[in-house]
Amino acid sequence: MQLKIDEIVVKKRIRRDLGDIESLARSIEKHGLMNPILVTDKKVLIAGERRLQAVKFLGWETVPVRIIEQPDKIESLELEIDENIFRKAFTTDEAGDAFEMLDRLNNPGFFRKLINWLGALILKIKKRLTQLKK
Repeated sequence: MQLKIDEIVVKKRIRRDLGDIESLARSIEKHGLMNPILVTDKKVLIAGERRLQAVKFLGWETVPVRIIEQPDKIESLELEIDENIFRKAFTTDEAGDAFEMLDRLNNPGFFRKLINWLGALILKIKKRLTQLKK
């Protein structure tokens, strides 16, 4: 469900440091919003303040939300805590491996470029031979 951003009520939050919102906004701009923001049925923010601020930065008027029907204060706080504690960041080694893989994909070596070029050449030759047979 989509909700108008200016209708979402942000009350006192546990998180005080929102961190780098601009980088998150650029990621959302490139890949889209991967997870909806959680709000109560009264449109009070439960979880996703960083995402909310990032889409505001991007100038969005609406945002995908998941509505939690009539949560009490305990459930709302548990949801906020769970979202921020139970996600697991990459280890240093995993992050290093991921960025190394991304770099190789973005900057293929000589042999990968040669293989890609040869593959494209073979496809062109096959296409041309097919045209000549007609």
